Amino acid sequence: MAKTIEAIVAGVRSGEIDPVALVDQHLKLIEENEPSTNAFITVLADHARQKAGEIASRVAAGDPVGRLAGVPVAVKDNLCLRGAPTTCASRILEHWHPPYDATVLSRLLAEDAIIVGKTNMDEFAMGSSTEHSARGPTHNPRDMTRVPGGSSGGSAAAVAARFAQAALGSDTGGSIRQPAAFCGVVGLKPTYGLVSRYGLVAFASSLDQVGPLAGSVADAALLLEIIAGHDHMDSTSLDAPAPRLAGQAADSAEGLSIGIVRELSDGADPEVKRRLDEAAESLERAGARVESCSIPEVSYALPAYYLLAPAEASSNLARYDGVRYGLRVNAADTPTMNARTRSVGFGAEVKRRIMLGTYALRAGYYDAYYGQAQRVRTLLIRAFDAAYERYDALLSPTAPTTAFRLKERVEDPIAMYLSDVCTIPSNLAGHPAISVPFGTGEAGMPVGVQVMAPALAEAVMVRVATILEQAAP
Repeated sequence: MAKTIEAIVAGVRSGEIDPVALVDQHLKLIEENEPSTNAFITVLADHARQKAGEIASRVAAGDPVGRLAGVPVAVKDNLCLRGAPTTCASRILEHWHPPYDATVLSRLLAEDAIIVGKTNMDEFAMGSSTEHSARGPTHNPRDMTRVPGGSSGGSAAAVAARFAQAALGSDTGGSIRQPAAFCGVVGLKPTYGLVSRYGLVAFASSLDQVGPLAGSVADAALLLEIIAGHDHMDSTSLDAPAPRLAGQAADSAEGLSIGIVRELSDGADPEVKRRLDEAAESLERAGARVESCSIPEVSYALPAYYLLAPAEASSNLARYDGVRYGLRVNAADTPTMNARTRSVGFGAEVKRRIMLGTYALRAGYYDAYYGQAQRVRTLLIRAFDAAYERYDALLSPTAPTTAFRLKERVEDPIAMYLSDVCTIPSNLAGHPAISVPFGTGEAGMPVGVQVMAPALAEAVMVRVATILEQAAP
């Protein structure tokens, strides 16, 4: 199999790579390994082979093909694909087939990507391990006794296991970057509003963003370039063109100033901290000025997030009532039917967050909890703005640990939530961030280093990430 998207597309266009044979290779890998990995909720074998055949016919006829021609891509199961099941890994959306495509999937298909399947996830993207899924947990391909991270764990596992060349996930509090770190792949969360959310099933609307997971920074950058850009179907979409990221040289960090966020690195495991220090040294060797910095406000990001995100989720998930689509548990009257449907349809973690969010929005508690969390969010944004007056980018671990064992934290929600302590600040601020694999830590599991940048500074972020990728152990 070709190693990069660029190599695949060049081979398809020249006729050296048969897209049908390439898809069959990936589908065979999935068939042989998927039962134990559980990275997919739905494998779209017929759809993938049909698309591959169409691309092969166009190449044979001398017709032009897109920038992703023949590239097998997996997509998280909270992204709508016309006619394919979209369940969000929840019983409450069993058998729902959306009548439209998410904008990001329309853009992938327009560039001739081949969607091989819908990936497993934490139910409604609420989780950090892909264990909160109605379809069972996903296993980390690097060590099948460990979690792949979450909530985009299926997408990260699919790329790590080479079931797909790249994948799309969604990131509300770290759900692209943390699983990317755990599985040893690249995960990129764009600036809020840079990528359309139309067709993404909502968790927390002011935080959700779609982004790529891939085997290299270059592949992730190319995917972002393709899926980004204004969409009139999304009211939060920025009226800005997609960034030009693909093919940019990044062999020097001369002139860049990088800050290592002390509050995000001090609590990391020793092996993770050691890899972060090595990453900082590699940037210094490439010409950057690197120093430790303090942003005390990030210490409040985790509690603020776990008030804001559940509050938005309690509102967004009110639409799943057994009336219009999805699961319905019949009862003598409508209120009882609503209650029974939601009780059976939602898993324990989703129920926990709906209850927490509903409590925070109650009269008498709104100002003390939700309102206070919004004020903390504003302070955090201002703190990041001040930091970016001194630094072009910020550095931290992606997660404070490497991938933990399956079932290790399922019964301890606080320990699970702490997995996202390094990633949540960028979501609250709306800024871009990327996780780059940088060596291994405990038990030989991958370590991810996170590069954060100001809003719409994806080009600088990708430049720093590429230097780290080239220097990685």
